[in-house]
Parts: sequence; C-alpha cells; structure tokens
Amino acid sequence: MPLAIEDYALIGDCHTAALVGRNGSIDWLCLPRFDSASMFAALLGDDDNGRWLVAPSDEAATATRSYVDSTFVLTTRWVTATGEVEVTDLMPYGDRRADVVRRIRGIRGTVTMHEDLRIRFAYTTAVPWIRQIPDSADIAAGRGEPGTTALIAIAGPDAVVVRGPKLTASDHTHEATFDVSEGETVDLSLTWYPSHREPPASIDVGARILDTVSWWQEWASHSDAPAVYSSEVHRSLLLLRALTHEDTNGIVAAATTSLPEQFGGQRNWDYRYVWLRDASMTLQALILHGFADEATGWRDWLLRAIAGDPADVQIMYGLAGERYLAETTIDELPGYQGAAPVRIGNGAFTQYQGDVFGEVMVALHDARELGVEEGADSWSLQRALMSYVEDNWSRPDNGIWEIRGEAQHFTHSRVMIWAALDRAIRGVQQFHLEGPVDRWLELREKVRDEIEEHGYDAERNCYVQHYGSKEVDASLLQLAQVGYVDAHDSRMLGTVKAIEEDLLHDGLLLRYRTESGVDGLAGTENPFLACSFWLAEQYGRSGRIDDATRLMDRLVGFANDVGMLSEEIEVATGRHVGNTPQALSHLALVRAADAIDAAIEHSRGGDARRLASQA
Repeated sequence: MPLAIEDYALIGDCHTAALVGRNGSIDWLCLPRFDSASMFAALLGDDDNGRWLVAPSDEAATATRSYVDSTFVLTTRWVTATGEVEVTDLMPYGDRRADVVRRIRGIRGTVTMHEDLRIRFAYTTAVPWIRQIPDSADIAAGRGEPGTTALIAIAGPDAVVVRGPKLTASDHTHEATFDVSEGETVDLSLTWYPSHREPPASIDVGARILDTVSWWQEWASHSDAPAVYSSEVHRSLLLLRALTHEDTNGIVAAATTSLPEQFGGQRNWDYRYVWLRDASMTLQALILHGFADEATGWRDWLLRAIAGDPADVQIMYGLAGERYLAETTIDELPGYQGAAPVRIGNGAFTQYQGDVFGEVMVALHDARELGVEEGADSWSLQRALMSYVEDNWSRPDNGIWEIRGEAQHFTHSRVMIWAALDRAIRGVQQFHLEGPVDRWLELREKVRDEIEEHGYDAERNCYVQHYGSKEVDASLLQLAQVGYVDAHDSRMLGTVKAIEEDLLHDGLLLRYRTESGVDGLAGTENPFLACSFWLAEQYGRSGRIDDATRLMDRLVGFANDVGMLSEEIEVATGRHVGNTPQALSHLALVRAADAIDAAIEHSRGGDARRLASQA
C-alpha cells in the first residue's frame, strides 16, 4: 500500500519530479519529463509497481525531514537504537541530465541501511533487463577504481544506470544492506539515458548538491512575499517554479496522475499537462511577486503552443505545446489504494471552455502592467484570440471544471469572456496598442447585459452556476477577482452568502453540488482547496478580515510537513486528496495571502486616519 498522499515530499529539477515518502521510498518518478512514462509507480499500486527505498533496516527507526532552506533538497534525519544518519535526496539542477541523488551521511554511531530497488518502466508494463557491469564510464572519467560496478537497466527506449553499494538480485528486486558510521558518507545515484547510448559517467555529488542549493536559493531570493503568511507564500512560489519546465516554460497542473478526488472512486485524472487556465493564474502569481522573467518565458510558450488558427486553440497542451493528449487507461496499475482506473492523457483537451480566453488575456495584461514589453507577435496573437472570441462568445461550453456532461452557458465562462474583452480594451486604452476598441466596447456591454439577465438570480440576489439554473458554483468567487463586480457589491455579497449556504462542507468549499448531475459523472468529491482559498480572498477583499484569517489559518494548516498541498481535503481526517502538489491550490493560497495582507494594511490606514481626525 502506498503512503497517505500528505506523507510524500517533492524533489525536482524543473524537468520532472519525484515523490519521496516518509519511509524513504521514492514511489513516483517519470523520466526525463513530468509527462514521461513512470519508472517508479508504487504510488498507484504497490511496491512491485516500482520504487526505490533507502532507509534504516531497523523498523523502529524514527524520521524527521525538511527542505534545505528555499530549495527542493530534502533532508531526512533517521534515529535508530544504534545511531543516527541523514539522507539527502535531490534531483540536481542545471546539468542537463536526469539524475536522482541520495547521499547518506553518518551522524552518530553506526546505522545499518537497507536499499530496495524495483525498476518498472512504461507505467509498470516493462520489467527491464538488468545487469551489473564494470563501471567503464566512471573509470574512463577518472572517478572509478578497477572492480567498480554499475547496475544497468534497459527496456525499449529507456535505460538507467544506478551507482552505489553492490546490489543483489532476487525476483525482479535488487537489494543491498550496508553500514554507515559516524563521519562516513555513502552516495547513491540513478541516471536515466536513452537506451541506444552508452551510460553516462557519475556526477560529483558534493558539488552538485552545492550547485543545486545555490540555484534554488538565488531564485527564491527574488521572491516578494506579503507580511502575512510569508513562509507559506514563499514555499508556494517555489512549488510553482518546480512545476515549470525549464526548457519549454510550460507549467504543469500537478506532478502526478490519477490520485483520486474520492478515495476508491473513479474521478481520477492526469494533471501532468499545461492548462491555459492554471498556467495563466500561475503566471499572475509569479509576476506579482518579483518574477517577470517567468512572464516572458510563459508568453513565449503560449505563442508557440497556440500559434495558427485561433479556432484550433485548446484548453491544455503538452509541456512543449503538444496537442494530442488522448486519454487511455493503464490496467496494469491498480490505482491509489484501489481507486481505478489509472489514466494517462486527458480527454478534456478536446473540450471548448470559453473561460480560458479570459484567463490568458488577464495574465498577459498583468504582464504588461508589470513592465513586460509587448512584442508585435504577442499582441497579434491576442488580436487573433479576440477575433475568435467575437465569433464564439455565445457558445455553451464545458466550464472551468471540465464537466463531462452537457455543455452549458456557464456564468463564470461568460464573465471570463467579459474579462478577455476588458483586457483587450485596456491594452488599447492604456498601452496604445492597435485594435477595434469601439467594437470590443460594444460587445463587452452586450456580454454584461446577457450575464445580468440570465446569470443572475434576483430573487436570491446571487449569480448562478449556469443560465437557467438555481445552483451556485465556487468559481463565481472569481467575478470580483477579475473586476466584473466589486468585492463589496451587494450582488457579490449575495453570491457569497449563497455559496456559503450551499457549498460549505465542514467549513470548506465544494466546487459545486455534484448531486445536481451537471458534470455527468458518478460519485462525489471532497472540498476543493483552491475554492476555499478564493473564499478567504473574497473575505479579505470585502473587509471580513477576521473570517479571512480564520479560514486561511485553517487552510494553511492542511499543508504537510514540507508545505505541500494537493487538490482537495478530506475534512474529517485532514487527509490530502487528488493530484499533488497542485499548482491551483498553491497559487490560490498566494492570492488569498495577498488579499488579506492588503486588507490588514487598509484597515491600519483607516485606523490611523480615524486617530488623526480625533486628534
């Protein structure tokens, strides 16, 4: 059985990521990219689906772990009856290689360590041909001694070389037992390479640890976090960077696939792709906190991904802009604690979701306002997107939650169409870009009139999930975020009240009521973290500071010991649910912290003004 989702920590090199359990087992790793086939997939099954365990042999050993400050270099301190060791896990950054490094350092006494390696390529469907050979690559590089061996595993296009203590084979498992005493260091490494090439030489582990720590800390030093929840925002920004592919600048929604929205259920999706919505929101979070370079890189990714006919724009793409993300199931993987099927690919790539145009235009406008220079090509692309919006704004769509039921006229989607027009207009008016501003102004008002007529329930004083419905949806909290209504507007406050009445579950928000049948799926789901952070943001924006901080304190308390959040929370137990780490959860955390910080500052300013008037 895999561990609880919150018991994993992420290590990554901005190309891919691994999940390391509290027990010292890497249970999820896809190489060389986030969306490559897995080689360790015990997370979605059991140990025989692939894992790499490095831990004391003493089953009574206790562990504490943390990241080296402002990095993804994970240190785990193990204490046993005979001594103490520290294991440092990382994926070295910047060497253009796919390496995983595990350094064991003796702290006190002597600890017997156990290594259990089970390599299963191609989502566990390919057990590799494995052999131990003289480590000619290291010997040629001057790092090895005669008699040094390396374990080589090959299946199809994939190969890895594993270095460290000599491993012994037993029924498709390779194990080693070795002692580490005070002052000693034992290095283990795994390197992926294309199977048609020769295995690469090993790396200088000490130097690569120092380089990786230095790079992450230098990047993080540019972070501009608010005064409140600064450590949580800081870690969230780091996680958003870790989910950004270094070469392409594509931002994946999460590092995993098929972690379920309901334990034992079928709402299991592959999130290792780039959603225009999530990536746009992530971009906003990064550029608002000092990372303008990321804005330029993501804009370049966008230009490449959606180049061509705007009618062909998709809601999501592969890391390099790949368009075909066909969804299939892996029957060989039983699923996380039995939640099946395990899916790779995502059928939602064929959906029409009108809201993505708004998210993209809002993010690009934010980049302009923060000084990112608008190139001729990027504005031309936005003009083309707006032409498509003009022709298709009234289409029903699948909405922000990618419903697999009947397409609807979702109010949130219409508001995001309004936001796309609004930011295009502001591009002309504020930045003197060229465009048919009069036509956009007219259409913006037409869209607003339609929303107010069909997307607003005057009797209940709230906006509704979709035209003709009495249901509400947590996505309506974004209406104030994009400036469609003010956070203090009576219609917005009425919408918040309706959302609280219908969607609060033990104090946290559901996305919508699944029993309404709108999504066309069986089963239910747990409260959605991003939606609850949106509610905290709305509370802050509307002056409900006590409610905002009360909710925010509870939400950040759900983060695991290394600051990670998944997609949803099982309220009764506090267990993480859904894919992890979830970009949308972390960027919503950042937004909520910003709103609460601004509200507190505004309140202090008001107090100061009152004191001055009384004096």
